[in-house]
This record gives sequence, structure tokens and C-alpha cells, in this order.
Amino acid sequence: MAGSLGQAEESLDANSVLGKARQILAAFDIDDDGLSLTEMAHKSGVPKTSTYRVAQALVEWGVLERVGSDYRLGIKLFELGARVPRIRILRETVHPYVSRLQVSTNETVHLAVLDGLDSFFLEKETGFTQDPRPTRTAGRTYLHCSATGKVLLAFNPPEVLDAVVERGLARRTPRTITNPKILKEKIAEVRERGYAVEQEELTTGYMAVAVPIVGDERIGVGAISICAPTFRADVPRYLQSLQAVRQQVEAQYARAQATIALA
Repeated sequence: MAGSLGQAEESLDANSVLGKARQILAAFDIDDDGLSLTEMAHKSGVPKTSTYRVAQALVEWGVLERVGSDYRLGIKLFELGARVPRIRILRETVHPYVSRLQVSTNETVHLAVLDGLDSFFLEKETGFTQDPRPTRTAGRTYLHCSATGKVLLAFNPPEVLDAVVERGLARRTPRTITNPKILKEKIAEVRERGYAVEQEELTTGYMAVAVPIVGDERIGVGAISICAPTFRADVPRYLQSLQAVRQQVEAQYARAQATIALA
């Protein structure tokens, strides 16, 4: 799912300058430290001469950086992303709790938000001695088979779940739910009980527990999860810690939102 920049971009005119810029930026997968001009043109589908012209403009802006003969994503993108109010406020509010959860459980903790039809990770904290789960900060994963994704589906408008089903439920492991009817029943259960448990549906050998961060009108603005290898997971303990953190985070987030509204 790397390299996806969201569903709305598909409506951009691919022949416009903005459309070409989007295609060039989207050519960078999450593991790409740098791409040559030829690689950018090939992966983006933009002619090489156009790729060069647009890339030069993006370098001047700071959205791309030139390193030798290669190009890489620039710090300007990080600066712009950090300015997004709802993301900045949520991340600043939740970050201390993510750190505390990681220390208290010694397991991997994620903070995720809904972005298009993906679960997008704003934060990931992992212990030094832990087996790395194949997720990362600024990475994406499926909504239908991740714990964060399930609570985001449960606490967002039903149209999101409908769109996920319409796109197709990709099978990641033998335990992934690919039946739309069963998935909808499971999401209804998550909404009723207020948390999600995912058992080896995304990655064999791992499980996760997640709770939503609910804002105005009971909409899920984010999700926090604890992930662990299945053999040592302690679901009741994780859930107790997450529920306690959720209450504190939602209260603090509401105060931060109110302060901005009054400013």
C-alpha cells in the first residue's frame, strides 16, 4: 500500500502541472530513499522531459531534494504535513500516552487516523528488543483486517465501510475476513463494545487491540493500538490500559479543540 496518496487525487488531470507533480511525488514508495530521473519517469508515467521540468520546480520549492544524480522527498513535505491542525493537535495530545503505553507494556503501540480508505500511522513506538511488526510511522495498512482500522470503521460514517467493501477485501492471512456480511457484523460489534481485537488477520503471528479516540458527534478522529506476538499477548491487560488512556486523551483533545475554536 506504499506510495498511495489518497483517493481524491485520482480526479486530478494527469496532464496538468499539478497532476504531473502528484504522479511524480506518488512514485516514491515508502522504502525509496531516492530515485533517479529515469526511475521517477518510469514509475510516475510522466514523460522524462516533463518529469525533469516538474522535478526542478519541486526542488526549488523544497518538496524534492537533489542528492547527486538522484531525487528524494524534501523536508518541505514534512513541514507542510506538520501544519495540518487536526493531525498536529491529535499527535501532540496522544504522543505522551503512546510512549507510556509502550514502556508499561513493552509492546508496539500505534496511533492511527483514517485517510481515504486506509489506516494511516501517525506514531509507532517499539521496544529495542522486540520483533519488528511490518508497520511504520507514515505507513498505511488495510482498514478491514487491522485493529486500528476496525475501530476507525466502527466510529466513522457507514459510507466508509461501504466503500471498503466495494473496493474488495484483500486477504492478508488465512484468518483475514473477506466476507462483506461477516465484516459488517464484526464492525457493528466493535462499535457496540468500544474496542477491536485483531488475531493474526493482518500478519501471521501477531495480534492487536485498539480503541478509538472519539471527537464531536461520536466520530472517531483516531485510534490507539497495542500490538504483540500472539504467543505472549495479554488482551485484558492491554485493553484496561487502552481504555484508561482513551478517557484522558479524549478529554485533553476536546480541551485543545475548544481552545483553538475560541482563539
